[in-house]
Amino acid sequence: MKLAEKRELLQKYLHEKGLKSTTQRDDIIDVFFKTNTHINLEELLKRVRRRNPKVGYATVYRTMKLLTECGIAIERQFGDGQTRYEHIPDDSHHDHCICVKCGKIIEFENQKIEHL
Repeated sequence: MKLAEKRELLQKYLHEKGLKSTTQRDDIIDVFFKTNTHINLEELLKRVRRRNPKVGYATVYRTMKLLTECGIAIERQFGDGQTRYEHIPDDSHHDHCICVKCGKIIEFENQKIEHL
């Protein structure tokens, strides 16, 4: 799913829920879509506050919940006690390899793994 499609899907979802697009919500969404990592709420909040210092943790939490509910973000648990978020992949499935020493997460695709 391309970025424009994700934004359109989100706008439709917000409309269905009777919610409006706000500056803070838009800032969070923009920063999230520019992120190319599996980001947790604290790191996302830190990045969003560089743009808009008035954004609070609860707003980031609620916005990511909306993105997850409407199907354009995925919550991930990698065994470290933190919830991380990633974009829905554009058009391919991928898996994750996680270093147990440093916590680095690497995405990869391998059709053989899918058959296991």
